[in-house]
Amino acid sequence: MSKGTIISLCDLTGIMAEPWIRNGYDVILVDPQHDGTTWLNEKGMVLLPKTVEEAIPDLRKVTDCKMVFAFPPCTDLAVSGAAHFENKRSKDVHFQAKALMVVEQCKMVGEMLGVPYMIENPVSVISSAWRKPDYTFHPYEYGGYLSVNDEHPLYPDYIAPRDAYPKKTCLWTGNGFKMPIPKVVIPTQGYSKQHLKLGGRSLKTKNIRSATPRGFAQAVYEANR
Repeated sequence: MSKGTIISLCDLTGIMAEPWIRNGYDVILVDPQHDGTTWLNEKGMVLLPKTVEEAIPDLRKVTDCKMVFAFPPCTDLAVSGAAHFENKRSKDVHFQAKALMVVEQCKMVGEMLGVPYMIENPVSVISSAWRKPDYTFHPYEYGGYLSVNDEHPLYPDYIAPRDAYPKKTCLWTGNGFKMPIPKVVIPTQGYSKQHLKLGGRSLKTKNIRSATPRGFAQAVYEANR
């Protein structure tokens, strides 16, 4: 019997939800990059190929939701891309408002279902447009939740073993979300060189850059199960 349902929004990889499905929960991943109609992947996760807005009528029907995770696209929000904001604004004056609308929709799902929720983004304009984050962390701070022989199962050539890299990440949370206790793994040289391989604007590199740190995913499960 299922222990309940975990919903993960704007989530292509399902990394955040993997500890939950391994331990008896159902999982729904919502992302327009999931091809075709709704289907089950090899891990038993339901893949819903929709935007958050499109998925809301489906998510309203989930009666046993236990947790909501959300990873709204950061391309038009992250301050690391601020140099491009004016050019984007000249093409679409509402480009950032549209991105912030997705953040609001993610929050709305968590509030609508009345469960703990977490919205993740790098350092971004969300802090000024909405509010300061509740928490910040670096992936290496939770690398200790992974095996000493760890290697990334999807992107071993890009992401350091045991998430041993820095990337300041912000969380906006609600409804009793519990921030996990760190188990730090110090990057070998103090700083990962993976960023050198992940430049450019391709969808592939964007997806790799936004992949959830697996140690943090495990830590969140242990703190909130």
